[in-house]
Amino acid sequence: MKGRLLIVDDERGIVVALKGLFTKEGYEVETADSGEQALEKFKGGFFDVVITDLSMKGMDGLQLLKSLREFDPTTAVLMITAYGTQRIAVEAMKAGAEDYLPKPFDNDELRLKVRRVMETQLLRRAHNRLLEQVRLETGVFENMIGRSRAMMTVFEAIEKVAPTDVTVLVRGESGTGKELVARAIHFRGPRARKPFIAVNCAAFARELVESELFGHEKGAFTGAVARREGKFEAADGGTLFLDEIGDMPLETQAKLLRVLQEKRFERVGGNQPLAVDVRIIAATNQDLEARISQGRFREDLYYRIKVVEIRVPPLRERREDIPQMVQHFMSDACHRFGLPDKQLAPGAMRACVEAPWRGNARALKSTIEQAVILSSAAEITAEELFSGSSPGGTHGNPERAPGGRAQAESETLSTFREAKEKFVEQWERDFFVSALRATGGNISRAAERVGMYRQSFQQKMRELGISPADIGQTPNCDEN
Repeated sequence: MKGRLLIVDDERGIVVALKGLFTKEGYEVETADSGEQALEKFKGGFFDVVITDLSMKGMDGLQLLKSLREFDPTTAVLMITAYGTQRIAVEAMKAGAEDYLPKPFDNDELRLKVRRVMETQLLRRAHNRLLEQVRLETGVFENMIGRSRAMMTVFEAIEKVAPTDVTVLVRGESGTGKELVARAIHFRGPRARKPFIAVNCAAFARELVESELFGHEKGAFTGAVARREGKFEAADGGTLFLDEIGDMPLETQAKLLRVLQEKRFERVGGNQPLAVDVRIIAATNQDLEARISQGRFREDLYYRIKVVEIRVPPLRERREDIPQMVQHFMSDACHRFGLPDKQLAPGAMRACVEAPWRGNARALKSTIEQAVILSSAAEITAEELFSGSSPGGTHGNPERAPGGRAQAESETLSTFREAKEKFVEQWERDFFVSALRATGGNISRAAERVGMYRQSFQQKMRELGISPADIGQTPNCDEN
């Protein structure tokens, strides 16, 4: 079987002729004499290609096309048009039609068009099946790793929403891989060949957020020496990923809501509306519902961005994935840094699985990379993994590593997990204090040095209870 074909036309003679033509070609062919009937058949079955007349009573070809695209954006549609309706056919192409053919058409030309489109469709589906097989065998899905039920749920959600154009809200703690989810949705969808633009809403000063999103005209404000294109313009036709959307100022939220509703905006300092076609994927690690009740996030925007919600689980909810992630991160680090292959000792792997990893996958990757670089042995022990010379934060004292003598003698915790959590919390505190001391208490430079956003760095300081006394001077986030 070469594929499934649905022929739609309200002229019975054309339907019969085309069914005979393509049945001889080896396709499985079904027919419909109206757009409404075609839509019902489509919902009840699966078709690779749909051939439809443009001009029909009731639901015309263009309306059918739009309905089919909403139901399954991957279906290819060929449009047959009457003489003099080429302009409408071009509109159909813009709406997602694969190709069109004017009446009276040549059977050989139509046969070639269907063959070309069908081959593309079948190759695409075979490619997706191969990707699915690779994912099941390797546990790797679009740069995300895991075979746990929690991650399988995420992967399944991505596969469902990627072909559509709905707005998605990705939720999860810092370091769980929210941007990876957004990229997977984009690159597995119909906008894959268009830009993917990521914006961190917490990374810009309040007065610059709108300029970053919408651009500005020359002279719009002090320092605006030239017209600048914003992220919406840069992402036109593609996807705009709004990370940390919970930190977006309220006034900017109102303008974003208007863009989502009207699909047009104005640059800062401009008065010329600009049309834009952008898919929005937003992400947050915050409790947006609480921020709504506090008056810090617009409820109407919340429901606009949360058409579909995907929650990315923290590592503590999928510890069975950690060994595979460790192996992947270690192999990748050895390759990138030109080092011989290394592995974790059994005790070190157990320590990784049991560790709290408050920074989630990002913290795990950072710890593995630093251990790979700083360890001279082919097998990395738990002491080396969590020592002061690597991300353990024990400042070179192996007796402060998990299981070290000083820790065992000075602490009387009831479980290994409690000991591990206390140790890692101490490491995190030492790490952030050291970064601040190295930059003279400058939070902005310290955050940049360790690869974090200033707001996230400050939040971590609050969580760890770091005070000026710990640093030796007053922290400063304004100096450069």
